Amino acid sequence: MIGGLSAVDTAIFILAIGDGIQQASDRQISPPYLMPMSRVVKPVVVMVIVQIANAWMNVLYKLAVNDGMSLRVAVAYRYIFATAFIAPLAYILERKTRTKMTWTILFQSFLCGLFGGALAQNLQMEALALTSVTFATAISNLIPAITFILSLFFGMEKLNMRKAAGKAKIIGTMTGIGGAMLMTFYKGVEVKMLSFHINLFNQRNGGGSSHGGGGLFLVGAVSSFFFNASYALWLIIQAKMSSAYPYPYSSTALMCLMAALLSVIFTFCVERDLSQWKLGWNVRLFTVAYAGIVVSGVMVAVTSWCLRMKGPLFVSVFSPLMLVVVAFAGSTILDEKLYLGSIIGSLLIVCGLYLVLWGKSKEMVKNELVPMCHQ
Repeated sequence: MIGGLSAVDTAIFILAIGDGIQQASDRQISPPYLMPMSRVVKPVVVMVIVQIANAWMNVLYKLAVNDGMSLRVAVAYRYIFATAFIAPLAYILERKTRTKMTWTILFQSFLCGLFGGALAQNLQMEALALTSVTFATAISNLIPAITFILSLFFGMEKLNMRKAAGKAKIIGTMTGIGGAMLMTFYKGVEVKMLSFHINLFNQRNGGGSSHGGGGLFLVGAVSSFFFNASYALWLIIQAKMSSAYPYPYSSTALMCLMAALLSVIFTFCVERDLSQWKLGWNVRLFTVAYAGIVVSGVMVAVTSWCLRMKGPLFVSVFSPLMLVVVAFAGSTILDEKLYLGSIIGSLLIVCGLYLVLWGKSKEMVKNELVPMCHQ
């Protein structure tokens, strides 16, 4: 809940705001000092809420896994809930403007559901189960760097070492990867943080320590890296799909539907215990409902509004905030141990992230100025 509103009420409220400023977003945006204060502050507040909501999703995932819930069942339920929530919104908001569906769009939605949904989330859940929420969240900040590498491979980006922007993206990518390797292979001394002395793992595993059992931790780290690669590949496919099918709610509904179908099929193939599908009034139901409705539903609408208002670079800048929230929650509530290697590695990853974003912003400004020079 946000400000006393339920998840559905919050979504309707945000969507109403977004629709109200849709025409304004198509016009030239005034400088910040000429904008009303609400236009400046509102996107910042919204993105802070988005990052906090995403951070708590990782915490809840960890609790559900510790409660004995199957990783694959959790992913399947997440996209079932997400589809049930976002599909009616897509029908209501875009039924009059949506163009006819083509086989190309349908195939792209299948790829989005695979790489951005079923495969990515199953890898992330494996990483959360074998490492820690702090580690998995920190490694996710490598996504812009991995996206840059894949974009180079597919010819969507050009490597220009003569320009400061090109150098920043290369140095940022190498810095982020170095930070991830440091987090994976170096532990260091334990860093004590404030603790509420609440051990939410007492029922099952008896602890939230993530660095015991080096072999399993390494498997979790590899899963986290492959999750980032899968998610980065989804971003590239999604960019192609959005240019041909510019309907965010409909494309999200299609992706969630494909992800739900793929996840259910995969889960039935590998998970033979049908009792895992039972949801009671416990942390399992709350986790999958929260992940599906709030994160994949409400937060998608909120992020879409921010993208229209401020652009993708503004949205990306807030990513490290989730790491701060997760690190605090992991150490104080989940009783996870925080080590010096994790702190230094996280700082390197965040520095690398901002270097890549800075380089990309410089290129975007240059590309916008070139057409103006020819007018």
